[in-house]
Amino acid sequence: MIITDTHTHLCSEEFDQDRMEMIQRAIAAGVSRFFIPSIDSTGTQKMYDLEAQFPNNVRLMIGLHPCYVKENYLEELAHVEAQLSLHKFYAIGEIGIDLYWDKTTLDIQKIAFQRQIQLAKQHGLAINIHCRDAFDEVFEVLELEKSAELFGIFHCFSGNLEQAQRAISLGLKLGIGGVATFKNGKIDQFLNQIPLEHIVLETDAPYLAPVPYRGKRNESSYAVLVAQKLAELYQLPLVEIARITTENSKAVFGI
Repeated sequence: MIITDTHTHLCSEEFDQDRMEMIQRAIAAGVSRFFIPSIDSTGTQKMYDLEAQFPNNVRLMIGLHPCYVKENYLEELAHVEAQLSLHKFYAIGEIGIDLYWDKTTLDIQKIAFQRQIQLAKQHGLAINIHCRDAFDEVFEVLELEKSAELFGIFHCFSGNLEQAQRAISLGLKLGIGGVATFKNGKIDQFLNQIPLEHIVLETDAPYLAPVPYRGKRNESSYAVLVAQKLAELYQLPLVEIARITTENSKAVFGI
């Protein structure tokens, strides 16, 4: 059984004390494919180093996270573009809009989001979308860039059925993680109405740990718990959930 964690911050400082052990726990549990999103330029070398340590397991994305879109965002976008000519990446991410922490940067968040979508199209890469308190704004930008070349993952999807269907119609798969196990997460109420071909697994570790670890540090091995929840919702064996969602991840990332 091979489970793919399509979004895990393995380079987070929260893993600095036990990163190697945590990754080995995940691999032992069947979670052996890790896709690492980028935050900003300060973390690029750390991602490269981790990929070198786990060349058969770790795959990288490059991008500017919306919470890090600041006054220097043009320099950060230039860094993203430069890295694309220097290294192999499997997506542009994580990118998007976040209005939970700071609404004052909305205008430049939109610019950064759209430019990175365009960059993904130029390079034939998937996008990995971060959206918090910003569904309308994210869809506004996606509609502007809607095309056959637009594809990727709506990371940590927490919207309703209509928003899920809209995301899928734009060429996106839904990244499903710990929220699916929360009593108040709500997505478990309609998720089985979405064909499994549109779903990928993720943890967003170290954030959003699934039940029974909610509120604690998340880690990639817990992707198994998300897969078990989907097995329950879709009434399918765990191995089938693992197989289908991993195939879906291969369709997105090309590996």
